[in-house]
Amino acid sequence: MNGTIRIGNLFNIPFYIHPSWFLILGLVTWSYSSGLAGQYPYLGGGLAALLGLTTALLLFASVVAHELGHSFVALSQGIDVKSITLFIFGGLASLEKESKTPADAFWVAIAGPLVSLLLFVIFTAISFGASASGPLAAILMVLASVNLSLALFNLIPGLPLDGGNILKAIVWKITGNPYKGVAFASRVGQIFGWVAIASGLIPLLMFGSFANSWNLLIGYFLLQNAGNASRAATIQERLTGLTAADAITPNSPIVNSNMSLREFADEQILDGQYRRFLVTGALGELVGAVSVDNLRAVPTTLWSETQISQVMRPIEASTTVESDKSLLDVVQLLEQQKLSALAVIRDNGVLLGILEKASVINLLQKKMQANPA
Repeated sequence: MNGTIRIGNLFNIPFYIHPSWFLILGLVTWSYSSGLAGQYPYLGGGLAALLGLTTALLLFASVVAHELGHSFVALSQGIDVKSITLFIFGGLASLEKESKTPADAFWVAIAGPLVSLLLFVIFTAISFGASASGPLAAILMVLASVNLSLALFNLIPGLPLDGGNILKAIVWKITGNPYKGVAFASRVGQIFGWVAIASGLIPLLMFGSFANSWNLLIGYFLLQNAGNASRAATIQERLTGLTAADAITPNSPIVNSNMSLREFADEQILDGQYRRFLVTGALGELVGAVSVDNLRAVPTTLWSETQISQVMRPIEASTTVESDKSLLDVVQLLEQQKLSALAVIRDNGVLLGILEKASVINLLQKKMQANPA
């Protein structure tokens, strides 16, 4: 998420806090400290505030435990966890990729609610087993009830909630198509989003009551994220079965290593379309890259007798991709490494062309026009 603050690692997982979390921390601390001060006047303002802050931090620790539940199951499946972020609506574990099977996806999704239910049982048991009383009993019951609410709320069967991911896994299992699972769970998530918005607007418009105003934010959150999940699934489905070779840019900027710099300048650079070119050898193999800036190292009087092979630069293996690699994996690679283009080669090293983000977008648009949803 943009604007997040990294505060360290949890079990080697980057841990971030969104600035909106501090607002909620303050509100929760104020709410619980006020409640404790009113219920137990002998605490005094300072101790009540400290207990309120402690309660708030324990509640957010419960949210982190919920996200770690998802994370640990994902890690057990060989899926890297990119980060855990706390924000205004709770927490988010960002996974590197989807599970390979619907059963695996189900266990990743349900792990978080199971952790919250376990915490509910633990806090309840401590409260009754230790015969806690006074502020301690109040805090334990708050922690128990919030964890129960966290589990039940997340089990609502609509994306982006855990229940939506569980529903997605079930539909995936039934249909054999993960994208149909996402589409169905996204629609359900959008329905719950509209219901939440309606439950906030109706009391406001009819009675001027702000009692359910929080539902407006929840509804907006559900609508936005369910819609994003649906669009992402649609894109992934359209790219399924395609390879890197299918998205090569037409007339890719490629030159031969034995071309002179004069020919290069006259035939390729003057049109100004590209400033960087891939270089191939006698058999069409990728041997390097050359840019307009490389020409500046050679006086123009020597351009006619200087070949590109003499000024080209080696190309990093991380900027190349094999032609038969899944286009979905290629798009993920572009995003992970923050690249705008990749060189597409055959397994024998022969260069086929350049794959650019723009060419992937153009291919996707053609697929959408040919097969509209």
